[in-house]
Amino acid sequence: MPRIYLSPPDISTRDHAAVDAVLTSNWVAPVGPDLEAFESAVAELAERQYAVALNSGTAALHLALQLLNVQPGDSVICPTLTFAASANPICYCGADPIFVDSEPRTWNMDPVLLELELGERAASGELPKAVIVVHLYGQCADMDPILAVCERYGIPVVEDAAEALGASYKGRPAGGMGAFSFFSFNGNKIITTSGGGMLLADKGSWIDRARFLATQAREPVAHYEHRELGYNYRLSNVLAGLGLSQLDDLSRRIAAKRAHFEAYRAALGELPGVRFMPIEDPDAANYWLTCMTIDPVEGGSSRDAVIAALEAEDVEARPLWKPLHMQPVFQDCASIGGECAEGLFATGLCLPSGSALSVADRSKVIEGVRACFVTQ
Repeated sequence: MPRIYLSPPDISTRDHAAVDAVLTSNWVAPVGPDLEAFESAVAELAERQYAVALNSGTAALHLALQLLNVQPGDSVICPTLTFAASANPICYCGADPIFVDSEPRTWNMDPVLLELELGERAASGELPKAVIVVHLYGQCADMDPILAVCERYGIPVVEDAAEALGASYKGRPAGGMGAFSFFSFNGNKIITTSGGGMLLADKGSWIDRARFLATQAREPVAHYEHRELGYNYRLSNVLAGLGLSQLDDLSRRIAAKRAHFEAYRAALGELPGVRFMPIEDPDAANYWLTCMTIDPVEGGSSRDAVIAALEAEDVEARPLWKPLHMQPVFQDCASIGGECAEGLFATGLCLPSGSALSVADRSKVIEGVRACFVTQ
């Protein structure tokens, strides 16, 4: 039996045809009509005015921070429970990350801790240059209080919606709420361009500047003129063709992932010590990954035992993100709280959640998890 992966690419015959059509058109170079169409389609979905397609979500965040003039000596707030790519670009700019703990209601950045930290930093004259908010595992953070407190202190919000394409918050689309926002189209995301990302904003001059920097900062003259450093960050037209095809299938993918979450919760939710990621609004998440925690005392099993048992059956499962304040590379960075994120990491895992996961394979995962528990 083939291995069951956590979140593999879901590639259809339609996707193959879309890429073949781009190749047949010979629009293979970095720019072309599919790239422009992909930017427009994602901007419309996120209710944004402008977008630029890039080769990764990390590149998008890096450009956003540069456009916000983040420099050495500055600080930027970031949640601790997230992938390292949410913080690495802070360091690319020479600035210092400040990590804020999660709140248990959504596992996202705690608005109360954020407000307390900003109040203390305002009193000492050391406000951060920006706040990065991550929508974790496809569920939006509690944006209203986060946006309100950042507006009070005049701090721009960068919305990391890498995992949240198609999700929403109180009727507003993920990626449509910060000064900047960005998506990732990495191979494990809900739609993929194999590698890719997109930066979005409602200010055209910002996106024009990002596009300029992303194309090696080449001046608009006939010869190759460069007056400042640029980057090779643009997405190719070929990959944009794949992205357009995948985007047309987004609603089916969200429905499939939601079905996985509900099936896992129904089959495993009553096991002792097992709890699933709380979902504030079932119709607002995109269910990118199904996540659960296991209390080893209450359940008689553990995260590591379940991961090992599934691996023995050739099923991939992984721990939740290791909090960034626990990562050796960030050991000297400031952090606020941490107990919630640490607890989630110690007990939490992600189950196979691909939109192409079959019912039979899902049942195999369920059986593998249940075998780790002694039930009466």
